[in-house]
Amino acid sequence: MSLSSKLRILIWFVMLIGGGILGFYLDAKLFINFPSNLIFHTITFLLGISLLILVLRISKNTGRTLAEFGRKGKIKRMETNVLVTEGIYQYMRHPMHLGLLFFPMSFALILGSLSFILIIAPAEALFMLIMIKFAEEPEAIKKFGNDYLEYKKKVPWFCFKIKCLKKLLNFSE
Repeated sequence: MSLSSKLRILIWFVMLIGGGILGFYLDAKLFINFPSNLIFHTITFLLGISLLILVLRISKNTGRTLAEFGRKGKIKRMETNVLVTEGIYQYMRHPMHLGLLFFPMSFALILGSLSFILIIAPAEALFMLIMIKFAEEPEAIKKFGNDYLEYKKKVPWFCFKIKCLKKLLNFSE
């Protein structure tokens, strides 16, 4: 696994664990009078689990596509050396990231931290969009050159059409 991949995993760990800790801390300071009850936590927990299942489904589907089309020869696991434009990647450049944008929110909902849900998870999603713009995209351009620049002209970051979302979730059309 490359240093870049290891760093991304570390960032995820810090975002999720740190977000949870900071969320509970802020809950105690900001939402002192917010009623913490079983109904609220049951609803957020169930929503969080449902969202997490969708995130994992997206990651599995996009990961399978990357493994199938993005590797030639012997390369490290979780790495690609071929620009993937098949499957969901023909409709959006960052389908896995679209799913992962909701990972912090699913974790926040599972924990039931109001601060994490309202403040931290949206901030982490924004941070991820910034990372796509300033880290992922330049890496892809460096790795795939003009092929990626042409692909970038034709295919948006994300696609929210029903057809795209069905393909992303691997539902039959």
